[in-house]
Amino acid sequence: MTLPTSSSHTSSISSTSRGRGRALRAAIVVASAAMVAIPLQSGSASASADREAGATALALTAGARAEAINAAQTTAADTARAIGLADEERLVARDVVKDADGTVHTRYERTYAGLPVLGGDLVVHQKKDGSRKTTKGVEARIAPVAARASLKAAPAGARQVVWAATGTPVFAYEAVVTGTQHDGTPSERHVITDAATGAELYSYEAIDTGTGTSQYSGSVTIGTTSSGSAYSLTDGGRGGHKTYDLNGGTTGTGSLFTDADDKWGNGLPSNRQTAAVDAQYGAAVTWDFYKSEFGRNGIAGDGKAAYSRVHYGNAYVNAFWSDSCFCMTYGDGTANQKPLTSLDVAGHEMSHGLTASTAKLNYSRESGGLNEATSDIFGTSVEFFANSSADVGDYLIGEKIDIRGDGTPLRYMDKPSKDGASADYWSKTVGQLDVHNSSGVANHFFYLLSEGSGAKTVNGVSYNSPTYNGSKVTGIGRTKAYKIWYKALSTYMTSTTTYAGARTATLQATADLYGSTGTEYQQVAAAWKAVNVN
Repeated sequence: MTLPTSSSHTSSISSTSRGRGRALRAAIVVASAAMVAIPLQSGSASASADREAGATALALTAGARAEAINAAQTTAADTARAIGLADEERLVARDVVKDADGTVHTRYERTYAGLPVLGGDLVVHQKKDGSRKTTKGVEARIAPVAARASLKAAPAGARQVVWAATGTPVFAYEAVVTGTQHDGTPSERHVITDAATGAELYSYEAIDTGTGTSQYSGSVTIGTTSSGSAYSLTDGGRGGHKTYDLNGGTTGTGSLFTDADDKWGNGLPSNRQTAAVDAQYGAAVTWDFYKSEFGRNGIAGDGKAAYSRVHYGNAYVNAFWSDSCFCMTYGDGTANQKPLTSLDVAGHEMSHGLTASTAKLNYSRESGGLNEATSDIFGTSVEFFANSSADVGDYLIGEKIDIRGDGTPLRYMDKPSKDGASADYWSKTVGQLDVHNSSGVANHFFYLLSEGSGAKTVNGVSYNSPTYNGSKVTGIGRTKAYKIWYKALSTYMTSTTTYAGARTATLQATADLYGSTGTEYQQVAAAWKAVNVN
C-alpha cells in the first residue's frame, strides 16, 4: 500500500514488506533549517563531564545545582513581576538547567496566596543578554472564585491547594491515601476535591507500574494508569504515552488498551495484549534512553509523549512513524504471528520523531539515508541500553521480527551489504538507492566508530567489519559514538545534509565534545574514510 504524500513525514522500518509483499513509501518533507542546539564550551569544573555527556545542558554537581536554585529563589519575586503574574502569585524555584552559552532554564512551582497551585508550574528561559520567555503548563489566570471563608473543613491529613490543571482554578484539598495495590505494589493515591463543594475533581495513583509478558523481551515492567476498577496502557511517568488497538483498522487510533488486573499479555501473538506490551515497553525504554543519555525530556524535548498503535491492518509486515499523528504504528507481520514491535524497531520508529524535532532530514536521497540511519543507530543504542537478557544488544536491525521469514535480520550494521541491497560504502549513486539501503553507509560508519574494524564478538554475536580502503579503525565505544551522532544531528545537520555534510557535522560535534586533537576526532575521520566519505 502507498500512503498519500502530505505535509507529514511517515517513515517505515523497511523498504519492502516481505511475506504478503505490502510496501510502505514515505512522504517527503521539505523542512526548514535545523533546530540548533548549543555547542558546549570549556572552562568550568563541570565542562569536561558535560562534554562527555554530549548534551546541551551543563552537568551541575548537587552543590552547584542547589546554589543555582537558591539564587533563582532570591530573585523569584522580580521574575514573577517580569512575567506578569498576579500580586497574590509567587514562584518557588524547583530546578535550574544551565546551557553552555549562558542560557538558564529555571523551573518554578507557583503558589497563590501561599497555597500550592497544582498545574501552575512553569519554566522561565533567560538568555545571557537578559531576554527571556516563559513556558507554562496552563495559561489560565490564577484567581479562584470562591472565598476561602466559605470552604468546607479539610479531610484528615489533606493539604489545601489551588487546582488549576483543568477548568477554572478553584480552591481544593489534596489527600494522599496510602496502602497496597492488589498485586502487592505500594499505593499512593492522590485525591483532589473541590474545597467548596466536596466534589472529587481528580485522582491518580502515584505508584502505578503494571507488568506484562512481551513476545520479544520476556517479562517486563510497563507504565500503566488506573481509573476506577480498570487500568489502561497510559504511562503517566513518561509524558502519558498510550498504546492503542487498531484491531485490523488502518485509520484513527482504535481503542486504548485496558485491563482489570494490570497483568498484560502472555508472550504469544494470539493474545492481543502481547504486541501492546512490547510497544509500550519499547516506548518506555526509548524515553528513558533519551532522558538518561542526553537529558532529553521526551523525543521532541517537550516532555510530551508520542503514542503507539498496534494490530494495523491484516498481516501487515511493517512498522512506521508519522509526524502528522506523532505516533508509531505496528503491523502483526506474516500470518499475524510476528508483530513488528521488537525493542530495536520501537526505538527506530520513535527516533524518527527525534529527527523530525531536530534536523528534519528530508526523506529522500542521501539525507533520507541519514534519516533512516539515525533511527537504526538509536534503535540499536536503545536495545543495548535496555540490557535485556531476552533481547541482548546487537548491531543487527530487526533480528527478532523475522521479516524475511528465514530467521535473518532486516539489516546488518557491521557489513550492510549482507542484506543483499544496502551499501557498505559511499558512491556517487548511493543517493539513488532506497533510503533504507543508502542508510548502510552511516550504519557502517557507526559500527566502525563504536567497535572498530575486523573480526570480533559482542554479546555472543560475531561480526567482521571491512573497510573501503583496507585500513584499520579502532572503535571509541558505542556511548561516545551515539553521543557524537546526537550532537551532530541536533546541532549541525540540516534538512538537506549529505554524507559529506554528515562527516563535517560529526567532526564538529566531536571537536565540541572531545576536542579536535584527540583519539575520538581521529577515529571519526578514520571511520568516515573507511566508508569512502572523505
